[in-house]
Amino acid sequence: MIRLAVDSTGLARSRFAVSPLIEAAGTLMPWGVRGELSADPWVYRARRLLRREDLPLLTALAVDRAGYLPDFLTPYPSVPSPDVADELEQVRTTPPERVVAEMEAVRVGRPTNGLAGRELPDVVRETLARGGRYLAERAADELGRYWESGFAAHWPQARAVLEAEVDRRALTLARYGAARLFDSLHPSIRWDGGALRVDSHLDVALPVPMVLLVPSLVAYAIGVSIDPVRGVPLRPPALIYPARPPAADAAPPSADLARLLGPTRADLLASLDRPATTTALASTRFLSPATVSYHLGVLRRAGLVSSTRSGREVLYLRTPQGGRLLSSPPG
Repeated sequence: MIRLAVDSTGLARSRFAVSPLIEAAGTLMPWGVRGELSADPWVYRARRLLRREDLPLLTALAVDRAGYLPDFLTPYPSVPSPDVADELEQVRTTPPERVVAEMEAVRVGRPTNGLAGRELPDVVRETLARGGRYLAERAADELGRYWESGFAAHWPQARAVLEAEVDRRALTLARYGAARLFDSLHPSIRWDGGALRVDSHLDVALPVPMVLLVPSLVAYAIGVSIDPVRGVPLRPPALIYPARPPAADAAPPSADLARLLGPTRADLLASLDRPATTTALASTRFLSPATVSYHLGVLRRAGLVSSTRSGREVLYLRTPQGGRLLSSPPG
């Protein structure tokens, strides 16, 4: 259990942010390793890109199980919606002593809090041996290439969805107050007696000056970024939560169906339990509208989805045949 005590001043300081690098780094976290072909198509493609491109540091630092991803890879957003170039520059200019301290936290963990350590891979140790500044510069270079290869083209649509999520949560805050806001973010989060309680395998209780709330289209579970470094200025905690409430999401397609249709078509079919436009589907899946339109055309010709016009928009919906395939795909 994580318990973050926040006083009235901390509540007044707490805010939302939409961060491109926090979103990209989500694919380096355990939620970026979801079930091979049945994974969310965007996460699935990002992980394949990570393996295919020459990104040795990011590949080595990716966390496949419970562990710590160095915080300097996800700079603390100083504005509500930072530009990726500014965030990459923050990574590049991270103070060397913080880089070294964070890599030590990766190695030893925090056993008393339930955070396991892990051995640093050879490429990380060799790069770190040349200094914290050198490691930060190489990491920034790789993050920049990763971003351009897999994220840049889709970010304007993704950012629009995330900023709309912030606006929606702000309305909850304005109408019902901070306690209702926190309780509404995710079933594993609750406001209790002046503290945020988050269900977690970690055992942490500490007072904090504020909490940064970060919606994510990549995350499917709650992530809490708590600075494990001692002896350097501490970062306030960031709480990363799924931008779409889990209860509202369609059940993910099975691995068998993903193999049959391909992960993108299987995901689109699973999501169409209610009418949706090509643009809406594209914006929440990091796909171009043209790509979504192509896959929907294939599904429609196969009789798995139907399309109807509503004004200037075309709405797609799963057919009964598509529903039967989704519920019992051939093995």
